[in-house]
Amino acid sequence: MHNQRDNDSISDGPLDNAPFGYSPQAMQRAALYAELDSAGVELGTYDRRIVDWIAGWDYPTVATIASLIRRAGHAPK
Repeated sequence: MHNQRDNDSISDGPLDNAPFGYSPQAMQRAALYAELDSAGVELGTYDRRIVDWIAGWDYPTVATIASLIRRAGHAPK
């Protein structure tokens, strides 16, 4: 897994396998919001509702979504 930050489980490179691990819902929510913020995504009320809902999904799915947001946010324009 390629990571930009120490102790960061979100990959900043392409994934060939499902991420392994567990993270409580609150930490998954925080990771999603951090990646969206870092990518400069402005969120509305409904957006936040959906992010909160996604944060309750299984770790491999949430970590993959966070990784996609990270990579999209850092892609050359």
